[in-house]
Amino acid sequence: MFDRLFGKRGGNAARGGPLAGLAVPSSAGVLSCRVLDPVHEPVRQAEFVVSDTAGRKVLAGETDPYGTALATVPAGEYRLAVTAEGYTPHHGTAVVAEGVHTGLGDVMLQVAPQPPLPEPGDWEIDPTHSQIGFTARHIGLARIHGRFNAFAGAVRIADRMEHSAMHVVIDAASIDTGVRMRDDHLRSGDFLDVEKYPTLEFYGERFAHRGGSRWAVTGALTLHGVSRTVTLDTQYLGLGNGLEGETRCACRATTELHREDFTLTWQTLLARGIAAVGSSISIDLDVQIVPKTSGG
Repeated sequence: MFDRLFGKRGGNAARGGPLAGLAVPSSAGVLSCRVLDPVHEPVRQAEFVVSDTAGRKVLAGETDPYGTALATVPAGEYRLAVTAEGYTPHHGTAVVAEGVHTGLGDVMLQVAPQPPLPEPGDWEIDPTHSQIGFTARHIGLARIHGRFNAFAGAVRIADRMEHSAMHVVIDAASIDTGVRMRDDHLRSGDFLDVEKYPTLEFYGERFAHRGGSRWAVTGALTLHGVSRTVTLDTQYLGLGNGLEGETRCACRATTELHREDFTLTWQTLLARGIAAVGSSISIDLDVQIVPKTSGG
């Protein structure tokens, strides 16, 4: 395969094939491999890192839609690490000579064992060990980071995880960006209008396994009086025990919201038409849940 891409191996490896226009410095060579899953299908967007023998990263990237990783590097000895969600990492070595294409062939990734899931039953969010944060663009340059300090939530784990459900309620007035004047503006009628809409609520009832530790949790988010379907890209981190021996479960989740979808349309323009506040908001959640107590 790679000989067809690069022509003959050797000093003119990049000539005569589809990559004939690839300029390879005289002191460099080309390193490549193809990343496949256990049924020999290409793994796209697998991450690869090329490091020198001292462990210093030389370059990093992702495989293309055909699972191919390709790099032009100075001649020398390298370590290659390939990782992909849901698979066991692969580590290998390669020696790249000047003007030579070093093809490592097919790298086969093995499916990683899935961490054990929580026991079926009623669980609740532990707010002291959880955080709901957000990031918004400011004046087209900087990013403003904030969080909600008050929230509560419950998760009902079903016998089949796919049939589980969760309900989270956030106190809108607890928004905190570290600047009182800005927070007061965010609570006003220009944005969250907390007097009229005191809470944000998410009710998720579709849990879809995306492989390995990745799950998609889809549900309805109600914000500013408007409900929209939202999907949380969730990484399940597994089970553990707290300081008092209690069982707890952890996950991270992200999603992106567009203010206009929830009628949060306040805006002002700066010089040259630059918007003061970006339209997209990134949401990041770090959540730990514990079994619900009988008195809860």
